[in-house]
Amino acid sequence: MGLIDRVKNILLKPKSEWEVIAGETPSTGDLLGAYVAPLAGIAALCGFVGQTIVGTSLPFLGTYRAPIVAGLVTAVFTFAMAFVSVFILSWLINLLAPSFGGQKNTSQAMKVAVYAYTPGWIGSFFGVLPVLGLLGALLALYGLYLLYLGLPRLMKNPPEKSLGYTVVVVICAIVIGIFTSLIVGGVSMLTGGGMMGAMRGAGGGFSADSPGSKLEAFGRKMEDVGKRMEAAEKKGDTQAQMQAAMEGLGLALGGGKRYQPLSLDELKPFVPEKLAGLGRTELSAESGGMPGLQTSQTRGQYEDASGGRRISLEVTDTGGAGGLMALAGWATMQGEKESNGRVERTRKEGNRLVREEFDKRGGSAEYTVIVGERFVVEARGDGVSIDALRSAVGSLDLGRLESLREKGALPQR
Repeated sequence: MGLIDRVKNILLKPKSEWEVIAGETPSTGDLLGAYVAPLAGIAALCGFVGQTIVGTSLPFLGTYRAPIVAGLVTAVFTFAMAFVSVFILSWLINLLAPSFGGQKNTSQAMKVAVYAYTPGWIGSFFGVLPVLGLLGALLALYGLYLLYLGLPRLMKNPPEKSLGYTVVVVICAIVIGIFTSLIVGGVSMLTGGGMMGAMRGAGGGFSADSPGSKLEAFGRKMEDVGKRMEAAEKKGDTQAQMQAAMEGLGLALGGGKRYQPLSLDELKPFVPEKLAGLGRTELSAESGGMPGLQTSQTRGQYEDASGGRRISLEVTDTGGAGGLMALAGWATMQGEKESNGRVERTRKEGNRLVREEFDKRGGSAEYTVIVGERFVVEARGDGVSIDALRSAVGSLDLGRLESLREKGALPQR
């Protein structure tokens, strides 16, 4: 059964779908690769877009957007923690089964955990717009009902004991959720302060295909990863299993592709010695991440002799996480809004998504463009107009940068 059909059926007609699921014999690799990875991956991407691209409106403080690299790292760990949560919950479901008159069955427990998390992952799609987060949370609660229906059908516990079994499993799921949230939150705090600075925004481009068809296509790619994990599992090859899992993670965050980011020396030429008539006073660069999921960035600081005009220019290669940039193209709303003289604009220019933020009264301004669904070019200025920032970014060789979009592509098996 296809991914979209399974999601639709488990949400809309769970009673009959659990009966179908009970008779299926998928491997752990199939469940993780063809179901968990696409849904958890897209959920992580939506969270990234909501927190880093759209941003959260704070009273009296304006819109807060998490730094790009911090958002990428958080998305990676959110995705990884989805697998951890499924494994732990399935183990607890299996462990508790005899206590409620059920039968231990590792594969059935895994199916209960995987499909009960479905509403939570679908609800996370609302993370694209943080203001709709409550709707996502309400949808996630539907998973409690799925557990209540699924436990007696798959774990064979008496129906009269389903409520107690469900309550205990839910408590365990809450504890697991708190545990994983602390991990993700801690990682976010560590990366948010040191790597990139404070509030900023970004955007991206994507093809005109519908999200649903993209998800289906991505699911088919992940099936190959699942088959490799299954083959490694049968052989008892833990290293091969881990390698397949990491490639699956790379595929998820790369939108079906995996890239090695440009080297720092390759990025530095895109941060010139002069910008908008200002001399460069500082040049820095950094790279990091896991193999296949690395990013690289170079940053330049510019200012005049009096210090009254300053520009910060950052060029980031999202590398293995380019799928996040692609998602932003269709997930980010285009338009314009103004509040107390502060203007925010998001628009498409060809295949690029551009975002501007400035104050009509002067002061700070930001101009961001995503190039080749992979590179983020961001300029922030003090005492510099949005027109000057737009012109400054336009003076860079963005065509050359875009031509490098496929450089560093890693082979896929």
